[in-house]
Amino acid sequence: MNTENITVVLVEPQGPRNIGSVCRAMLNFGLLDLRLVNPQADHLIHEARQMAVKATTVLESARIYSCLADALADCALSFGTTRRFGRYREDMLHPDAAAKLLLPVTTDARVALVFGREDKGLHTAELDLCQRFVTIPTSDKLPSMNLAQAVALCLYEINKTKGELSGVTHGRKQLASNENLEQLFQHMQQSLVQVGFLNPQNPEHILRAFRRILGRAGLNDREVRIMRGLFSQIDLLAEQVQVTENREDSDA
Repeated sequence: MNTENITVVLVEPQGPRNIGSVCRAMLNFGLLDLRLVNPQADHLIHEARQMAVKATTVLESARIYSCLADALADCALSFGTTRRFGRYREDMLHPDAAAKLLLPVTTDARVALVFGREDKGLHTAELDLCQRFVTIPTSDKLPSMNLAQAVALCLYEINKTKGELSGVTHGRKQLASNENLEQLFQHMQQSLVQVGFLNPQNPEHILRAFRRILGRAGLNDREVRIMRGLFSQIDLLAEQVQVTENREDSDA
């Protein structure tokens, strides 16, 4: 997978601020290739640069095309975005499903994400140049998204899916193995029986509740060690109490 082989194409974008914001979103997710088809605004004016922030390199290197066919000429696969459905707009993909399809192609070919005008989107003839269609499941109360927000959402799904396919957890913890969890539960059972919290004749009755609680928590190895440290301390205190009681019985 090579996300540098992903091209963002904006067809007749009308707002320089939107173009600048798209550049910022692209660089957020490591994309560099922006193509503008017949832009309706100067993409290099101050407003665009202001919204691009540190992504002015993407803005300045954007290529201008007179028609969408030329912009897509070197792309092996193109995804057209639309919020309208109809006879010629079928088999829609949500952005996460599109990400799973396009990422493998980027290994050795270029893929395009095509976004339409802020007010009218892509025309049917323009969608004809795309092999697949993407739609964002928005509310009927306001189905049309801001152009830059739509780009950012699609690129987020691509980057997230790339991490998942590569085995990157994106900050999610690595869960403890079942073996380590079972050792914790056995230790927990012994400790809680020893202090009289669990019925030694049927310890699993309450222990199952702990299994459900900690199962929902999704413990990692460090958290299992902390829990076992807690029960080791309970064991130590229980032994000290037992020694004290034995001494008192002997003195009596």
